[in-house]
Amino acid sequence: MPRHSYTPISLFGGAIKVDIPSNFADVSKLRQVPDNQEVYIDKDGFTSIIVDITERVGPSGGGLERDGRALTTHLEELVGDDVDSVKVWNTTETQLSHLEDTPAYTLIATQTPKQQQSSSTTDEEGTPRRAAPDFTALILTLVRLEKESTDILITINVPHIKGEYEEEDVDLALGKQGELIGDAVEYAARIWESFDVKDWGLFNEV
Repeated sequence: MPRHSYTPISLFGGAIKVDIPSNFADVSKLRQVPDNQEVYIDKDGFTSIIVDITERVGPSGGGLERDGRALTTHLEELVGDDVDSVKVWNTTETQLSHLEDTPAYTLIATQTPKQQQSSSTTDEEGTPRRAAPDFTALILTLVRLEKESTDILITINVPHIKGEYEEEDVDLALGKQGELIGDAVEYAARIWESFDVKDWGLFNEV
């Protein structure tokens, strides 16, 4: 039984339909979001869900080896210079219920900031500073649309900020995900189940 309730959402002008948690808000109503992205954020926390339509990376043809390299490339682009601070815990093939013949893969990774900011809650000008997370968990799903020369990235970012989670509940090396990552895994499963392309013309425009 899911712990959360979900709402069907239309993305990219209705071209894609997906269920997301009901307590997530559309970030584009608050600030500008690139045309090839849809971003939703937890109103009660720090977790965000990003759907990104990007150009396909890597040569044509499928298979775990090629697609695995593409997943790594996208992860490196996502984290930029911080790639040394990322640890990938597992990578699995993923089945999207509405896109049965489409290759998809998911990885779970964590990114730990290189240097923690000072514990001061204000910066030098005295402005309140947002606490840097101890680490951020990423659940990254890559959907490979070869005919459309497109990769779709679905990223669930789960910052773990001191005081906002039970530290002893999280130890991925021991398989302990803790509540925040457990929730994100549930969100991902619901996305795989509900994600559907309604208008394939979308990929000609982006």
